[in-house]
Amino acid sequence: MNLNHKARNVLDSLKNPSRQEMKEALAKINMTIEELETFLESPSGKPYYRKLLYKSEDVELLVMNWSDLECAPHDHGDSHGWIHVLNGTSINYVYEVKNSKLPKELFKEYHHRDQLFFAPKNGVHKMQGDGTEGLVTLHLYSPPISGMKVYDLEKCAACVVSDDCGAWWPDEQHQKLKEIKLKKEA
Repeated sequence: MNLNHKARNVLDSLKNPSRQEMKEALAKINMTIEELETFLESPSGKPYYRKLLYKSEDVELLVMNWSDLECAPHDHGDSHGWIHVLNGTSINYVYEVKNSKLPKELFKEYHHRDQLFFAPKNGVHKMQGDGTEGLVTLHLYSPPISGMKVYDLEKCAACVVSDDCGAWWPDEQHQKLKEIKLKKEA
C-alpha cells in the first residue's frame, strides 16, 4: 500500500500480536504528521477521513483526519488496538454496554499530540477533536476490524457496518449489515 520500507518490515513481522507488541511496533515505525500529510483528505461531512495504509491477516494501520464532528459510539468488532495522536487533541468518551441496552457514558479523557491510548476488544468509545487544532490520529488494530458495531443513541439502535464504513450511522444501505434495536436503561 503506501508505507515506507521500514514501517512495512515492522508490520510484516506482527503475527497475532499482543497489546505490548503492537505498542512497540507503533514506536518503531515512528510515523509523523509530516510523513502522512500526502494521505490526508477532507472528511467531506463525516467525522473523519480515513486512509488504509497497511493491511495483513494480522494487523491494519489507518490514518484519520478529523473534522469538528464527533464519531458515533462504536466498538471495533473482535479487534483491539492503539491510537496515536499525531496532531491536535482527542477527546475520547468511554462507554459501558450491558446486555442489549444503550451504551452508558462512563468518562471522557483527553489525549494530546504524541500520546497513545489503547482500545480494548469489546470496548465502546467515541472520539472527536477538541476544536483547537486539526486532529490527526494513527490507528493500529489486530486483527483488522470487521463487524464493527455503531450505536445511534437517539434511535435506540445499533448496526453492524461493512468494513468500508467509518464510525457513524451509514448513509449507504449496503454498509448496514445488520440493525439491532436496543433497550433504554431502566
